Amino acid sequence: MKDKLFTRDFSLVVIGQIISLFGNSILRFALPLYLLNETGSASLFGIVTACSFIPMILLSPAGGIVADRINKRNIMVILDYATSALILLFTAALGHVSLVMLLVITLMILYGIQGAYQPAVQASLPALLTPDRLLSGNAVINQVNALANLIGPVAGGALYGFYGIRPILYVSIICFIFSATMELFIHIPFKKPKKGTSVFAVVKQDLSESFRFIRTEQPVIGKGILIVCAFNLFLSALLIVGLPVIITQFLHMSSQLYGYAQGALALGGLLGGILTGVFAKRLNIQGVHVLLLLSGASLLPIGLVLNLDVPPMAAYIVITLCSFFMMACSTMFTVQMLSFVQALTPHHLIGKVISCIMALSMCSQPLGQAVYGVLFDVLKSQSYFAVYGACLICCLISWESRKIFRTIPLAEPAAE
Repeated sequence: MKDKLFTRDFSLVVIGQIISLFGNSILRFALPLYLLNETGSASLFGIVTACSFIPMILLSPAGGIVADRINKRNIMVILDYATSALILLFTAALGHVSLVMLLVITLMILYGIQGAYQPAVQASLPALLTPDRLLSGNAVINQVNALANLIGPVAGGALYGFYGIRPILYVSIICFIFSATMELFIHIPFKKPKKGTSVFAVVKQDLSESFRFIRTEQPVIGKGILIVCAFNLFLSALLIVGLPVIITQFLHMSSQLYGYAQGALALGGLLGGILTGVFAKRLNIQGVHVLLLLSGASLLPIGLVLNLDVPPMAAYIVITLCSFFMMACSTMFTVQMLSFVQALTPHHLIGKVISCIMALSMCSQPLGQAVYGVLFDVLKSQSYFAVYGACLICCLISWESRKIFRTIPLAEPAAE
């Protein structure tokens, strides 16, 4: 491990992430939109996307356990190859079986793989970077995620709008195969754990150890999880279900324009990652509640343009700009929280703890997506009530969270 940021292995991880996340991004854009366009039901859209998140939540802790006990490079390679095989099977089955059932199964497996994949990537960073490079490294990974999510929806919107779903499937298969093959050349330092314990005993022990660390040794992490959980329930779920429904059904915009709006979200994430990296030495965990407050307040203009008699294109521009700003603030919050947790957590627990945090923080999101799907179907032209309500709740949560974040001491590097 060297002192510079972009070592050979970290660079390969970054490039692999760009390719793999691009393939994942165009799929996550196109498959739910395909369902919405084919059925026209916001309720069904919300329920299917909610179901797809459940395996991600359940498999995130398993991904962390595996990441701490198996070579992280092998996890990335196997899961990328598995994803390419999954989409190949989906392509072959499309048009021959029930669309809703096919999409539910495919999205559940796809998100489950993603849930097991991300802890391996995050847990590899402390093995590849020095502690003083960790915040910058996390910012780079978040920028890569944002870049893939920027290009993916824009490219996906163009491909889907002009050629339909199949070209997107072909492109994603190529991305996953190429990424997996390239990841074979990554070397991540790995110390094999001792054998002799059954898999179930290992899972039970590791989960207990992770939850005990969060609950007793660092309870502030648990409080942070509750805050993120609330935001995922009211804000993230609203964006996932609300954006495609509002833009394509209420404003009657094209899939290309919806792709640009999703790209704006990713561009905001990219800016947030860049700002976090640039100002890494000036930022601290004690002021992150301001970022949450700004994210929640960004919903107010969206509610206003849906409430008032605003031309569709003007409403679309306001929604897109607010989404951009919201994502920039959210990404700055996420990077700081992740780096804070990594700094507090002993190296042998990082993968398990991060995966448990991911799972716990997302556990409310499927409920939110299902509820918002029904709300948008019921409220229809009065959907601004849902947006106003989410804005008010998020701002109140943000304001109350300052009591927690202001009491957090600046993190010291964790013991080995």
